[in-house]
Formats: sequence, C-alpha cells, structure tokens
Amino acid sequence: MGALVLHTPRELDGLEIEVSSLGGTALHRTHALVRPRTTGTGTHYAAVYAQLAAGTYTVWDDAASPVASVTIHGGRVTEAWWPAHSPPP
Repeated sequence: MGALVLHTPRELDGLEIEVSSLGGTALHRTHALVRPRTTGTGTHYAAVYAQLAAGTYTVWDDAASPVASVTIHGGRVTEAWWPAHSPPP
C-alpha cells in the first residue's frame, strides 16, 4: 500500500477528485476531497488518498476525462500535481 498527495490549484477547493487503477472501471474509482493544507510555507490545496495499492492510477477530471497518470509505490507517499499546476520551486 502507498499514498498519494495530489496538489491542486485553489480553484478546486471543495471538489472531489477520483482516481482509478489503470484499466479500472467507473465502479472501481476512489475519491478524495480537495482541502486547504496549512504548512510552514503557507496554505496549499491537495487531495490525499491514504491507502492505494501499489500500481499505476488514472486521475479523472470528470466521469469521462482523464487528466493524469501516477504510479504509486508500496510503503511510500507519492506527490503529484494537477495539470498546469506546477510544484513549488
């Protein structure tokens, strides 16, 4: 098992973002709510998926539109960024 932190722009605050294992169906998606996360460097927005089986996942914009792919490694936290939302320098 691993975890995913999906960093997003502020505009997605309060939305649920779904992920599914590569080749999975709509019936096998899981979702997480985008929330503000306060750190020492300010407030950032992210959805956190605490327990995902290792493997490759599709990140969905809506029911039919994939926006990204991310690989989860067992025993690790993977960080990913919503398209057009860059990691901090």
